[in-house]
Amino acid sequence: MRPAIDLNSDLGEGFGVWTLGDDASLLDVVTSANVACGFHAGDPDILRRICGQAAERGVVIGAQVGYRDLAGFGRRAIDVQPETLTNDVIYQIGALDGFARIAGTQVRYVKPHGALYNTAVNDAGQAAAVV
Repeated sequence: MRPAIDLNSDLGEGFGVWTLGDDASLLDVVTSANVACGFHAGDPDILRRICGQAAERGVVIGAQVGYRDLAGFGRRAIDVQPETLTNDVIYQIGALDGFARIAGTQVRYVKPHGALYNTAVNDAGQAAAVV
């Protein structure tokens, strides 16, 4: 078996007319993409575009889920009840999954973003809510 490396990047982190990075160029070199699902960044147009471009290139799609924190780009820890956080994560994955299916692919993994990622390391309740 030949060794392989997964080259991964966060994508779709704009909102509306505001963009962050050159997603199309990154999709030419990555093998998997953490796609922002709309709570910390991203919007329906961005999700659909990234899913389509990723599918065309054979890039694996992952859901980059976060707290409801557009203003803080998901970098602020938010004290959320576990049930609400679970529902937020399901909602974000569902949105991305819908666009992935339209593009003929699927969401293959989940990667928490920013403060949610960091909080889940130390808070078992938040971690369980994400899993």
